[in-house]
Amino acid sequence: MDNASSPRATVPGTQAIARAAHLLRLVTAAGTDGVAVVDLARRADLTRPTAHRLLSALRQEGLVDRDEATGRWLPGPELYLMGTVAASRFDVTAVARDIVRSLAVRTEESAFLSVRRGDETVCLVREDGSFPIRSFVLSEGVRFPLGVASAGLAILAFLPPDEVDAYLDRHADLAERWGAAHAPARLRTRVADTKARGYAVNPGLIVEGSWGLGAAVFTRTGEPQWALSLTGVEFRFSGERLAELGRTLLAHAHQLSTRIAGR
Repeated sequence: MDNASSPRATVPGTQAIARAAHLLRLVTAAGTDGVAVVDLARRADLTRPTAHRLLSALRQEGLVDRDEATGRWLPGPELYLMGTVAASRFDVTAVARDIVRSLAVRTEESAFLSVRRGDETVCLVREDGSFPIRSFVLSEGVRFPLGVASAGLAILAFLPPDEVDAYLDRHADLAERWGAAHAPARLRTRVADTKARGYAVNPGLIVEGSWGLGAAVFTRTGEPQWALSLTGVEFRFSGERLAELGRTLLAHAHQLSTRIAGR
């Protein structure tokens, strides 16, 4: 139950807006494949009629769309228009894309730029390397909780300790959702290892055999707001090559942090 002093208890309509915003995030995370209303309702912890009612209202405003052939829900045209306006303030892809592309060329692996949004990371840019076997765990618009994918683990590791503690308290169900490696004690160990190493390693914890490396990218004031990451098959991320990939990733992340600080 909401506390009487909380905004949701005192501002009319706040709960409905929060639910609608959550549905929007879930729809955009599904990308061009779309997502069924039953899955949206389950992920948003809503009844199916409530989810359908909210989606129908969002559709009327052009924020989501529905594929009549499959019944799956997709991002709507108004989201694109809003995004183009917001990009002038928040989008760093224009200054980062050549660095992401360079990372993919240098390593021959798939390279990504992700941004922190609250307790999640969202992939903004994907550039595929030349190696023919690729991982498709991550692509534009895909979201993961902090500490799950390598990008989110890299960001989490460089947050102040009290923020890490608060995040883990808010998300005690990570192990249940993402596996035992994300239990608080084990995640704290991975956070400490990431901070000591400088970059995060995800040894196939999301999809078996698909490894990832992540390095935080910082604001002018030293906050980890973005991350560069690499994904690929396990045998490409072992031994000396893992260390080499890590050094290349850190160099590109430092280049991007420096470029952002100079904007």
